[in-house]
Amino acid sequence: MEKNLTTGNVFKTVLSFSLPYLLSYFLQTLYGMADLFIIGQFNGVESTTAVSIGSQAMHMLTVMIVGLAMGSTILIGRAVGGGKRREASRAIGNTVTLFLLLSVILTVILLLAVKPMISVLSTPAEAVRETVSYLTICFVGIPFITAYNIISSVFRGMGDSKSPMYFIAVACTVNIILDFLFIGIMGLGAVGAALGTTLSQTFSVIISLTVILKQKTGISISAEDLKPDKKTMAELLKIGVPVALQDGFIQISFIVITIFANRRGLNDAAAVGIVEKLIGILFLVPSSMLSTVSALGAQNIGAGKHDRAILVLRYASAIAICWGIAAVLVMVVLAEPFIGLFTKNSSVILLGSQYMRGYVWDCFLAGIHFCFSGYFCAYGMSKISFLHNFLSILCARIPLAYFASNYFPDTLFPMGLATTAGSLLSVLICISVFIWFQKHRKTTVARLYN
Repeated sequence: MEKNLTTGNVFKTVLSFSLPYLLSYFLQTLYGMADLFIIGQFNGVESTTAVSIGSQAMHMLTVMIVGLAMGSTILIGRAVGGGKRREASRAIGNTVTLFLLLSVILTVILLLAVKPMISVLSTPAEAVRETVSYLTICFVGIPFITAYNIISSVFRGMGDSKSPMYFIAVACTVNIILDFLFIGIMGLGAVGAALGTTLSQTFSVIISLTVILKQKTGISISAEDLKPDKKTMAELLKIGVPVALQDGFIQISFIVITIFANRRGLNDAAAVGIVEKLIGILFLVPSSMLSTVSALGAQNIGAGKHDRAILVLRYASAIAICWGIAAVLVMVVLAEPFIGLFTKNSSVILLGSQYMRGYVWDCFLAGIHFCFSGYFCAYGMSKISFLHNFLSILCARIPLAYFASNYFPDTLFPMGLATTAGSLLSVLICISVFIWFQKHRKTTVARLYN
């Protein structure tokens, strides 16, 4: 399972590592996409809205768990890059302990908070009952969502991005089969979508644990490694918490925008929900580049190859920018057909295409600041990533979305542009910090690691 990523052609290494990452993200996105697509074929706007709102809440939770797990990927990657196997084992063991406790706490809290959460989200009255059912079932599956992300973070930190892809491929296949069974044949609506998601994730974890136990994966941890180590836990949290908070704030900003849309009516709510799913696919490349830069960067930094880490950043940024340009061109021309895949309602298609044409520009800009965020995280400077995202949300996305919602009641296009403005601010901050960091890298790195 362990793979050294500090030698060889940098561009080829970026591609070989990022492709499985990209496919993993794509398959994970298919979870929500499959739910939304299949329920749209068998049920009405109420059920579609329930699943879109519920899956957005679940997506927020998932990305925060993934963000927290970034600390594990970085620590393990640095240890592997520097040939420090004992440190890698300790990081893996402490990761298991931390996330086991977290999953139990999250499950209890969120099950108690389902109805208040539905109220805060301003869920349309017609969709409240099914949204409650969807979230309740999904929250029961939190331990399995957490377990999958623990396993994935460990594999990726050790240079293996393929195994997590195989695990999520199994889960996605099972999810689609169960969706057709529960939604199409049994007619369970949003409840069926939630059951399919939860049971397929459980199956994926069982498969991944079986592989780890039966094959020689290179993972070797003892009971001692599971005991909380003050220094290791501090490093895990130092890197992971800012990333988790950053991702959480980003999702909160999207949820706030969803609330603005929900208050405009059922069609606006459904349109925003559908576009968020499509944007999730377009953001797969920027997201995979972020994770690639952080994982490859961590190993190279651990090996003392700082210039190679910069090359990783450059190649990943170029790939993300090219993808962003292609996404803009396609969606500006073909927004309606893509929205029409998920609904036959002409009003929802019109509103969704408006929102998409404003929102899609964010894909281009986000590709840039995502890569910078991965670079900063690889050095343990995840606070920078948190800061630029927090400022973009506070100063641009939410206030501009609120303004657009109130002063442009007949179109969702300006609301889509609000997120783009936020990413522009993030890009400017990231470039400025990067320039400063390169001038003071030696002293900054010495301070960070001592």
